[in-house]
Amino acid sequence: MKIIIGTDNYYPNVNGASYFSQRIAQYMQKRGHEVLVIAPGMSLWTKAIRVNEINVFGLSSFPIFIYKGFRWPLALFAKKDIETAVLNFSPDVIHIQDHFFIGGTLARFAKKNKIPVVGTNHFMPENLIHYLRLPKKVEKAVSKTGWRYFRMIYGELDMITSPTHTAVKLLDQIGLNKKAVAVSCGIDLVRFNPNNDGTTIRAKYSLPKVPTVLYVGRLDKEKNVDVLLQAFSLISQKIDAHFVIAGKGAEKERLEELVKTLGISPKVTFTGFVEDGDLPNIYRVANCFIIGGIAELQSIVTMEAMASGLPVIAVDAMALPELVIHGENGYLFKINEKEKLAEYILKILSNSSLQKEMSQKSLELVQKHDIENSLSAYEKIYQNILAFHS
Repeated sequence: MKIIIGTDNYYPNVNGASYFSQRIAQYMQKRGHEVLVIAPGMSLWTKAIRVNEINVFGLSSFPIFIYKGFRWPLALFAKKDIETAVLNFSPDVIHIQDHFFIGGTLARFAKKNKIPVVGTNHFMPENLIHYLRLPKKVEKAVSKTGWRYFRMIYGELDMITSPTHTAVKLLDQIGLNKKAVAVSCGIDLVRFNPNNDGTTIRAKYSLPKVPTVLYVGRLDKEKNVDVLLQAFSLISQKIDAHFVIAGKGAEKERLEELVKTLGISPKVTFTGFVEDGDLPNIYRVANCFIIGGIAELQSIVTMEAMASGLPVIAVDAMALPELVIHGENGYLFKINEKEKLAEYILKILSNSSLQKEMSQKSLELVQKHDIENSLSAYEKIYQNILAFHS
């Protein structure tokens, strides 16, 4: 099968939607499909490149200065380039990852040329709007406009997916009058497993051999890493523990200042961006994973932590309760309950038997998110809409 993956958010961007697009392209190609990714390139000129053995049609683009690293296609040139790329590749199916310029252009062109289109939704306004630093009333208006354009594009697609049942319900709530199905982003259970070794990572970052909590992900406002730090500071005097924060983002400097203010600098390590080769092993330096993001449509990093055998303490928001069962593989807390989060951290770090029980439950629960299951589900979706179009 010939598949085009269309996205405005691809390598080298660091976020769940970008990782999903990269992985589905890589794994579908490994399954024998011919894959072309259409995404913003890294220059003002459209150029075909190879990224991790995948053919990427990199569109002419310019940097978005409100968020370092992201680029936006030059509409004047990119629309024609997208259409040419589609005609030259002649796909059996197109799989768009968003409703922005590339996704929208592909959807309209595909409809005109009777090419089947699947759309996966990763869109949550909360992940984007705060970068604009707008008044709250204006933020709401921008959010409504974003969802209106989403309905206009996705309402015309052959099939719509989103990573969780929570994410599917969200689409009903915003008025998308079209059936959507839940297909997990999936996790490579071979790559992420409890037998990985964190010894090299521990040496690389000079991490002490004490009970350790871990956060992996973007250091941006909606991730609420400041709340995690404040909770950790509450237990830092009660137990000899360490907090490892892996990732980069707009909030990094502010979070580093917060660590100094809280007086916990010796107990916190910021690793910065973790290279792909190190990622599976960093989970093995920890006894517990914590996450406070309030706009998670699934959370790939949480699944990576679970597959690595970690108990998880997660904010009780959006789709995280689909991964974390309170009292079984971890705990759920309200975002304003720093004391409760601190209590849960202390409870897990100070009880090795509880850690072991929750670790085993995480490993059991994550099995249904095996990426092979997700790939098979998408293959079936592609085949079904192809049959419908034939």
